[in-house]
Amino acid sequence: MKRLQAFKFQLTPNGQQTRQMSRFAGSCRFIFNKALALQKEWYQTDPTIRFSYVKLANLLPSWKQEFAWLRKSPSQALQHALKDLERAYQNFFAKRAAFPKFKKKGVSDSFRYPQGVKLDQANNRIFLPKLGWMRYRNSREVLGNIKNVTVSLTAGRWFVSIQTEREVEVPTPTGGMVGIDMGIARFATLSDGSFVEPVNSFKRHQDALKKAQQSLSRKVKFSRNWLKAKKKVQKLHHRIANIRRNFLHQTSSRISKNHAIVCLEDLQVKNMSKSAEGKNVRAKSGLNRSILDQGWGEFRRQLDYKLAWNGGHLIAVPAQNTSRTCPSCGHVSAENRQTQAKFACVQCGYENHADVVGAINVLKCGQAILAAA
Repeated sequence: MKRLQAFKFQLTPNGQQTRQMSRFAGSCRFIFNKALALQKEWYQTDPTIRFSYVKLANLLPSWKQEFAWLRKSPSQALQHALKDLERAYQNFFAKRAAFPKFKKKGVSDSFRYPQGVKLDQANNRIFLPKLGWMRYRNSREVLGNIKNVTVSLTAGRWFVSIQTEREVEVPTPTGGMVGIDMGIARFATLSDGSFVEPVNSFKRHQDALKKAQQSLSRKVKFSRNWLKAKKKVQKLHHRIANIRRNFLHQTSSRISKNHAIVCLEDLQVKNMSKSAEGKNVRAKSGLNRSILDQGWGEFRRQLDYKLAWNGGHLIAVPAQNTSRTCPSCGHVSAENRQTQAKFACVQCGYENHADVVGAINVLKCGQAILAAA
């Protein structure tokens, strides 16, 4: 089995390399925006025209003649900016994402190398075309053959993500089958009765973030003090995201290693976190923040590929009535769930924690789907 895996490290560039990386990211952003504007112009002329990577890539030499500073950037990185736009169009037409938007400076600045990269793990350094050798904070061994390398800027720090491919044996899964009920008071409740407490990284830093954003709003835009305040806000967002990501990785790894089949609620997070209108707007906004703070979508994504790595499977089951159905007699009623935590069947008297009941019902649905397959 071939395994694609990414290894991300923080770079420690010198001043010249930092300026060059900023230029490369700016050049890729320029090419992306120029190609998107040109594609929109073509579409207005003839709506039947679809995005063509080859047609736009053939324009790169003439753009380099017109804008001489583009020649200082790696050609492969500029070509991959067009490939990113092609992927954005594909996701839009497949209804997986919204229509591509123009990129802004300082937002997701990055560029990619498909080849020409050398890695010296023994000396903690990496060679990037037109940048030379650069130190990085080596925290783990990179396994497999390098497929591509992405350099990105996050909260004022440059990172390198190395995607590799290697052949691995398909492992024999360990553990049995389990159902998981996702929630806010309890991040994940398993059908065996155990549960995982939420980390609530945004909630923990909400006050500090509020003060930092208020301070930013009082500064003159683009002044030195404004840039300092903006950097502080970015660092807080980066810290919040890192805490959440680390929590999700640890939880998904533990569950995937101890279970062969995991049944998970098929939650529509986008619909659940829609903005409210009319009454109870403030309460709904707080609920939306709590839902998005959990990272349910990312947890499902991580659980899916980690189970596959360990030889297991993920089964997504409908979430409807999982916490209202009695696992003992099968009676479905809203009155069964008297409070947020307590479940008491009005027909047979079965009692348990509502989240445990939901996890048991998710497991039963997963078993039914598996039996019917």
